[in-house]
Amino acid sequence: MDEHGKEPIDTLGDWKRTHDCGVLRKENVNDEVILMGWVNSRRDLGNLIFIDLRDRGGITQVVFDPQGSQEAHERAHILRNEWVVAVRGKVSLRLKGQENTGLSTGDIELNASELKILNRTETPPFQVDGAVDASETLRLKYRYLELRRPQMFHNFRQRHRIGSCIRTFLDRLGFMEVETPILTKSTPEGARDYLVPSRVNRGMFYALPQSPQLFKQLLMIAGFDRYYQIVRCFRDEDLRSDRQPEFTQVDLEMAFVQENDVMAVFEEMMMHLFEEILGVQIPSPMVRLTYKEAMARFGTDRPDMRFDMELKELSSTAAESDFKVFKGAVETGGSVKAICVKGGARGYSRKALDELASEVQNAGAKGLAWIKINEDGEWQSSIAKFFSDDQKRSINKEMEAIDGDLILIVADQVKIVNEALCALRLKVAKQQDLLRSGEYAFAWITEFPLLEYDEEAKRFAAVHHPFTSPFEEDLDLLDEAPSSVRARAYDLVLNGAEIGGGSIRIHSTDIQEKVFQAMGISSREAKSKFGFLLDALKYGAPPHGGMALGFDRLVAIMVGAGSIREVIAFPKTTSAACLLSEAPSKVDSAQLRELGLQVDPDL
Repeated sequence: MDEHGKEPIDTLGDWKRTHDCGVLRKENVNDEVILMGWVNSRRDLGNLIFIDLRDRGGITQVVFDPQGSQEAHERAHILRNEWVVAVRGKVSLRLKGQENTGLSTGDIELNASELKILNRTETPPFQVDGAVDASETLRLKYRYLELRRPQMFHNFRQRHRIGSCIRTFLDRLGFMEVETPILTKSTPEGARDYLVPSRVNRGMFYALPQSPQLFKQLLMIAGFDRYYQIVRCFRDEDLRSDRQPEFTQVDLEMAFVQENDVMAVFEEMMMHLFEEILGVQIPSPMVRLTYKEAMARFGTDRPDMRFDMELKELSSTAAESDFKVFKGAVETGGSVKAICVKGGARGYSRKALDELASEVQNAGAKGLAWIKINEDGEWQSSIAKFFSDDQKRSINKEMEAIDGDLILIVADQVKIVNEALCALRLKVAKQQDLLRSGEYAFAWITEFPLLEYDEEAKRFAAVHHPFTSPFEEDLDLLDEAPSSVRARAYDLVLNGAEIGGGSIRIHSTDIQEKVFQAMGISSREAKSKFGFLLDALKYGAPPHGGMALGFDRLVAIMVGAGSIREVIAFPKTTSAACLLSEAPSKVDSAQLRELGLQVDPDL
């Protein structure tokens, strides 16, 4: 014992680990091995002491038997969970009937002959082994303990494999990985920039890139032809569970291409990834929907297509009915749409329907109308009296509703109707267990609007970014109807999440200036914000296009994680704080003076 009455810490000496804790099998019986790792759990039966020893490879059961080594057995009495140890011993088969089928090493155990205690631990703030029973705040503060969980390690091993697979795939297609600057110029790209003050050029700032957009276009102008990068990006925006201020994307750009060329690369890459990593075959070609189709059928440009239950337009029939709410919505330019829940007439009580009504109200709608179709084909609904038999038959036909089905209807302005029914569709799908894990439904969304009106700025803004090419046949609309111009843009959606987006870029200075004019960006403002790209476009820019894939979100879906935080080693909270390192934090006043900065004393 040391002066504090504790067992002394051992050194490794000449010991070298021979195996990790997940590889030993029956064929290793009688092998002399050395394992090192953390005590995952301990069972002291007096005469025999068992520990499960854990490292990144898995878990091996270790047995301390006084008949094998009295000294190792005595030392094993003091072991506690999460202590770091090294064990030398001989591999043996477990007794018949005591095998553990839940472990890859469950047929064997290690009979310890020597034990080295490499480090003790304080009592962990939460149990590493077992169920997740601590708050997220606590787990983020002690993230290095959370990362010891086998499931967390599995997530990051898969993340590594996915990244490696992407690199190998793109290398085979002739893409070249090129790093672009992290310290760059602040340009408007849809979110606030993270600014970095310059010490050398006091009073001036770099920005952390929201994406390498401008630089990858410059690489196309430089003739690199096929570029990619798995790159860190930064956006200062309001956060939620599937957003982080710093995130990773797979960035790609190609010269002399059309939309189909870029989409084909990503489609093939997804098929390759899911086959290689998960053993899942993705159907090809993937579904393609225009933006208008997606909004009409699903109420969103990120439709989850693992299930049906599409939105159906009922405005014509509703306008002919005697129900004033429906008629009024149509007369004021709104819409009446519905979804059909198969077999829902029996499964939804009045209380359950009231809960669904609250869902659409949270999305901005005034209320929810419902129709249960009884076994005899009759409507059971408070609005049934406002519809003729012909109108009822028409609605049933439009909704493809049969006896026992439930029709849910929302009437309001088009945007509100789509948002409310989209939320309702997902709510019902969860209740009906239609969002099955291990099922993957991809869809391409194309022909987005190029511009949308910004009420706050009182001018048009780019839906994606200002370098997205408009359809050639829509160019004349830039002056008279900017909101009608379609963009040569495309998003890739997986299970209701946008995992990537891209476009064919503008490579003509004339068209770029025309788009800037439609956005109300003067020549002086364009030169100030994007001057280096505009200058480059004058020197032989090829037609080019590309796409960025949200790497964190893709990995989260592939490993079945509920949030991208589960696949980012050290994530931030929704207030953009790192609970582990306590960033952001105040800095020394001397550092501020050196940068020529002063912090408002009231902050």
